Amino acid sequence: MKVSFVVPTRNSARTLDTCLGSLRAQTHQDVQIVVVDNASTDATVDIARWWADRFADRGPERSAQRNHGLRCATGDVVVFLDSDMVAEPGLAAAIVDRFTGQSELGALVLPERSFGTGFFTRCRVLEKSLYVGDDRVEAPRAFRRDVIEALGGWSESLVAAEDWDLADRTAAAGVGIGRVDAWIWHDEGRLRLAGTFAKKRYYGRWIDHYLALHPDGRRKLVRTALFRRPLWLLRHPLLTAGLFLLKATEALALYLGVRDVQHRRPVPKAA
Repeated sequence: MKVSFVVPTRNSARTLDTCLGSLRAQTHQDVQIVVVDNASTDATVDIARWWADRFADRGPERSAQRNHGLRCATGDVVVFLDSDMVAEPGLAAAIVDRFTGQSELGALVLPERSFGTGFFTRCRVLEKSLYVGDDRVEAPRAFRRDVIEALGGWSESLVAAEDWDLADRTAAAGVGIGRVDAWIWHDEGRLRLAGTFAKKRYYGRWIDHYLALHPDGRRKLVRTALFRRPLWLLRHPLLTAGLFLLKATEALALYLGVRDVQHRRPVPKAA
């Protein structure tokens, strides 16, 4: 079974070499690497061309890049990773084993952990550890080719919450969703509140559109998993305080992003 990894990039030189190197180091032999860039101005293209089996340049956003990567990929299984993720060596083998052993599964969740430097990154590491196994947060990244094609790929109308949208459509279609034991590691770098705020405010612009498509999706905005393991939080009081500051910052940013879009909408004229 051939596994195609599709990786969208844009100015990803800091993390891309490690990401693609981890894909080339997979223990499963039949692996294809597809990189779809979006007009990078750093060393991303050179790094991608060194590692990738197929390379393309396509925009405007990552959903369109992933869909183009799907069209370029030739694997029986297509896995979508971000350019700041590192795959454990046995990831592709675990995916193949799961799909081979359970024919009823069409999609797989790849559990995720974070790493990086700095206080708020350590807070994020704690946060991600609380989300493992929570279907309101985790979304499938590995698909049988016929399944992802039948679903129509990624929604190109969404720049944010596109993973929730695909997960919702996958479940609604009755596709069996499983998970693997191998991990992907998300390189957070050094998180700073200002940068996190700006990114989440940008993402907030698409929340209303996502909720219009999936009214039940509001439950994904409430991270109850943060309270599932209170003893974990009690063991790390300083990180817990930082984590809730981080989440409060993100919540405010998302709210402002939603409001930005609402304020730009034309006001209907009175009859």
